[in-house]
Amino acid sequence: MTNLFPAIGAVAETTEKLPETAVENAQADDDEKPVQEIESLCMRCGEQGVTRLLLTSIPFFKEVVIMSFRCEHCGFQNNEIQQAGSVRPDGIVYTVRVLSREDLDRQLVKSSSCTVIIPEFELTIPATRGQLTTIEGLVRDVVADLSTDQPLRRIENEAAYTKIQSIIDGFKEILADDDDDDDDEEDDDDADEVKAQKASQKDVPMRPFTLRLDDPSGNSFIEFVDSMADPKWNMRTYRRTREQNVALGLVGRDEPEAPAADEAEGEERIGGGLEGENEEIYRFSGTCSSCGHPLDTLIKKVNIPYFKDILIMSTNCDRCGYRDNEVKSGAAISSQGKRITLKVEDKEDLSRDILKSESCGLSIPEIDLVLQPGTLGGRFTTLEGILDQVYEELSEKVFQAHDSQSDGGAFENFLKRLKEVKSAEQPFTVILDDPLANSYLQNLYAPDPDPNMTIEMYDRTWEQNEELGLNDMKVEGYEEDAEKPQTSS
Repeated sequence: MTNLFPAIGAVAETTEKLPETAVENAQADDDEKPVQEIESLCMRCGEQGVTRLLLTSIPFFKEVVIMSFRCEHCGFQNNEIQQAGSVRPDGIVYTVRVLSREDLDRQLVKSSSCTVIIPEFELTIPATRGQLTTIEGLVRDVVADLSTDQPLRRIENEAAYTKIQSIIDGFKEILADDDDDDDDEEDDDDADEVKAQKASQKDVPMRPFTLRLDDPSGNSFIEFVDSMADPKWNMRTYRRTREQNVALGLVGRDEPEAPAADEAEGEERIGGGLEGENEEIYRFSGTCSSCGHPLDTLIKKVNIPYFKDILIMSTNCDRCGYRDNEVKSGAAISSQGKRITLKVEDKEDLSRDILKSESCGLSIPEIDLVLQPGTLGGRFTTLEGILDQVYEELSEKVFQAHDSQSDGGAFENFLKRLKEVKSAEQPFTVILDDPLANSYLQNLYAPDPDPNMTIEMYDRTWEQNEELGLNDMKVEGYEEDAEKPQTSS
């Protein structure tokens, strides 16, 4: 059976083995030509140009169609990439920390619905045409696009000109191009030789930066190095909002709104605990902490089987996309603390539900990971989800203030080990220590004991009670204290 989408590497090898006449001669058999050519109308001059189509698959990604148009009459050319597969069920966010010049060679696929974000430059590139390039190629395109209208901006809006010029100068420092060659590049016969040396091959210091692709369709991709345990690379999926589904054409604007993704996911996860008194959802009006736009916070009381009642709070801003989910206990304060220890042996354990309260600490001894109480707030997710959040928080915040050369790569090695742990590539131990006993880890054998999990109840120390504010808490006989006359000092 003919493979319509051969791997891009196999296409390159096939092209190299073909005789020149088979590639260049328009009369060659279509079966011998990996690239299909179609006459197309040039929208600039109205003459006939040529569109070349290549059906290929990108390793660890999916099938794509690469299109290249060129008009021999006016010289106009255009390159684009389109997806050959279906829209994925979830949106996706890829994050790469570009810390060295070798990272500029990472290949990326940007679909027509993908937004590119570079936080260090406060730059957001809205969704445009699809593109298959490298990080260096993307940076060069940004410089070219922003430079086009700079002379006009300098006259009309000097403040905008200055801001955009600072971004252009920052990217030019990353590319390390010679300024003397830029002006004469179009007319110089040696322009190709000037561009021959890639930015990744130049031996000059480079400013680190972060590249993030946010694609609601899930059809974008950034290359990782060696494996998905690459410490500079991270992938996160998310549920699309209704507005994103409408923009992708998956839902009609007038169709009734489906249940919120987080709510539906929570209902599916905890099953029969949603009956009776727990069905009511409370709505509280407020403002978005990110953009100040009015929004509603939804609160639902849920009973977790073999545990207790909890309150799930969900905030979602339709204006700026800010989302936050938090969990708080809906029961009385426990008289003892709880320590849960789980031996994770395979990927099945990563799907266990986990409730980490605000007062709970989390540790993984095998990789020397210790999260103090309060880190990440209250979260109700899976074990894989909590590890993803830990990785994202550490890589995003610590890399920004981290010099990769100062510790000999120790922190990058730690992140690599953390990625191996969250992929269950090696056995590890998860310890949840909650003085208020408000945390939970799913028992797959309930109501029978779980052979891989131990639960220990312990008495809180005076220091723990003091930190939690329990030593001065009085829940009985407080009426007498209120009736006592206050003595004036």
